[in-house]
Amino acid sequence: MGANVSNSSSTGGTGLDDLPEACVARIMYFMDPTEVADLARVNRVFRDASSADFIWVPKLPSNYEYILSNLPDLRIGGSRKKDIFQGLSCPRSFDDGTKEVWIDKRTGGVCLAISSKGMNITGINDRRYWNHIQTEESRFGTVAYLQQIWWVEVDGELEFQFPKGTYSLFFRLGLGKPCRKMSRRRWNSDNVHGWDVKPVQLSLKTKDGQSSSSRLKLDNVGSWVNFHVGNFVVEDPNSPLTIKFSLTQIDCTHTKGGLCVDSAIILPANLAEKHLATT
Repeated sequence: MGANVSNSSSTGGTGLDDLPEACVARIMYFMDPTEVADLARVNRVFRDASSADFIWVPKLPSNYEYILSNLPDLRIGGSRKKDIFQGLSCPRSFDDGTKEVWIDKRTGGVCLAISSKGMNITGINDRRYWNHIQTEESRFGTVAYLQQIWWVEVDGELEFQFPKGTYSLFFRLGLGKPCRKMSRRRWNSDNVHGWDVKPVQLSLKTKDGQSSSSRLKLDNVGSWVNFHVGNFVVEDPNSPLTIKFSLTQIDCTHTKGGLCVDSAIILPANLAEKHLATT
């Protein structure tokens, strides 16, 4: 910018404070949300410019009003589009706390998570088979832990209005029981068995006819892994889409145990690559 440009024009030279607010706002229109937030810290002119609604309208997902309708208890700190973006960029729970929705801070992409308590798990009400255990390892504070069972079946269903695009669905699973010992993160793997005998099947299907399935053997003892179930495409952003997904291992020749089911996660496909890794 040159040696004469400063944050203030008090010395008689040209400073950033002298830039027209409308000009700054127009530049911010072409930036991503994190860049706008960084510039808003420069001075008052930049901060005021960053609040213009026309900057944030294209950065919000097309379904943001639908999302807000599912979050009746959400208190936004203002009616500006910037306030709405900031309010939705943090995970917000709905459906009795069994689901969360948020938008990506850089792209505005819609993301969701469904807790194990929001799924149908065969045998979940019999403590000989499954237990809900509290843990800081989960965004929901609890996971479903399998003691031992012959028949594993975990089913989930979601109806939601997504913006147009391609989305990826994952199961977040662990083998072992997460715990803490001497304030250190630990996994108790004593009860892990049966997963090396036969693969589990992960499946996804949508009401408009899309489907995906895969088979794999679980071997992530002592860690969380986001296992990719499949992708689905949203063509109509104005209508809710019903998605069904499942994890099954129904070979009754052997028992299985030690599985932790945390959640299912749905992300825009362009954000999904980093979530294929252990988290």
